Parts: sequence; C-alpha cells; structure tokens
Amino acid sequence: MSAILIPVLVVAVIGLIAGIGLSVASIIMAVPVDEKAMAVRDVLPGANCGACGYSGCDGYAKALADGTAKNGLCSPGGAACANDIAAILGVAAGEIKAKTAVVKCNGTCDKTGKTYKYDGVKSCAAINMIYSGDGKCSYGCLGLGDCIKACPNNAISICNGVAVINASSCIACGQCVPRCPKNLIDIVFGDSPAVVFCSNKDKGGQTRKQCSAGCIGCMRCEKTCTHDAIKVSNFVAHIDSDKCIGCGDCVSVCPSNCIDLLKIKQLQNA
Repeated sequence: MSAILIPVLVVAVIGLIAGIGLSVASIIMAVPVDEKAMAVRDVLPGANCGACGYSGCDGYAKALADGTAKNGLCSPGGAACANDIAAILGVAAGEIKAKTAVVKCNGTCDKTGKTYKYDGVKSCAAINMIYSGDGKCSYGCLGLGDCIKACPNNAISICNGVAVINASSCIACGQCVPRCPKNLIDIVFGDSPAVVFCSNKDKGGQTRKQCSAGCIGCMRCEKTCTHDAIKVSNFVAHIDSDKCIGCGDCVSVCPSNCIDLLKIKQLQNA
C-alpha cells in the first residue's frame, strides 16, 4: 500500500509547490495594467482594421492613453467613439472627418468588354492570374466580389460588372483595400470633392480601345484646374484632395466622363 501512497504524495507535494511558485511569480512578474487604455479599448469597435494607422484597436488604445495618438482616427467608430474616448481621457473629441472607400474604375459592361469567357472559381484573385483577367482593360475591376466578401458592413455591391461602394454604409475600415488584386480601392475623406474613377495607365489611344470611360491622359482637366489640384502622370489623372475645392470644372471638360464629385457619388450610391 505504501508503494502506491508514497509516489502519490510526492506528486501532490510537487504540484502544490509548483502551484505556489506560479502564484508568487504571477504577482512578482505581473505587468501593470493601464486602466485608461483598457477603458478606451472597451469603447473602440474592435474591427482591428488598422485604418487609424496603429496595430489594431489595442495599439490605438495604448497610444491614446499615453497621449501619443490623436483622437478621432477610428473610422469605424466615428463621432460616437471619439466622443466616448474624449470623455474617458478628458480631451477634446477633435474634428471628425468622415471617410469612405472608393473604387477607382467606371468600366461597366456597357463601356468595355471581355477578351475571353471565364468559367472558373468566382474570385478576382483567381481570374487575375489568367492573363490579368478577362477584361479588355487589364487595369479594370474584375467584378467577382472579393471586396464584397471582405466588407464587414455590406457596403459593397457589383453593379453592371463593377464594384460600387455605398458611402452611407461604408465605415472605411480598409478591409476591402488589400483584397483587390488591381489595387483599385482607396480610402478617402468623405469631403474629398473630386475623384478620378479610372486607373488605366496605358496611352490614350490604347485606353480608348479598351474602355470608353477610361482616362486618356489628355490633360484637359489639369489645364482647366486653377488650383493646381490635378496632375497627369502615367497617362492617368490624379487629384490632390487637399487642393481641390470641388468646383467641378474638371468634371465638365473630361471627354471620358471619368471624373466625378465624390459627394455626387455618395448620393448616387446611397
């Protein structure tokens, strides 16, 4: 009998000693908890999208608590989240600028065409590996909805072959951005007046053959803009939203109708 009890007692004593040791170690080696950071983390939405520029909600909460981050950077949380954080930290909520995602392509089915019939996996990433997709424009939206699958707020739909963002539902989390193999999706401020809805970098003549809505790099928008907000590079126009005042002059002179005011787009998509 003792041959059984002695080993059992030895194991029990070792377990007891180990338990006491772990308890003491947990007290001695405990990492101090920042209660402010925890409180801030509780009001953040938990999207962990990185849109704020930090490594998820934990990183942003820590930076807010130690005063190295600005309030109001959480796009999914919006103004309500910023106000809650301001109340916790005793700081101003600051100016909250709404953000939205935009798909910089307007190559709908009636404006461009296909080069072959695809009958494979319904994925933009998959079809992009086959001659850069089935579209005549190798820069255009593939329309198979990888971005839709990534969106946590059902803010994206495919309309006439092109992904469209509903700005009223978009929380600008940025989850859709890396899912687009054509890099067509950008996060912009909701009050950015004008956007070029094209990403084709081919010469104008080639672009025109591919898509009637493509930017042909004619530079009419650049020459018309009196605020130096538009530059054409790699045969496609780019708009500096910090300089653009939303006058719409570029919209009226664009022969391809590929420039539009973002606020108009928001109303159309809402």
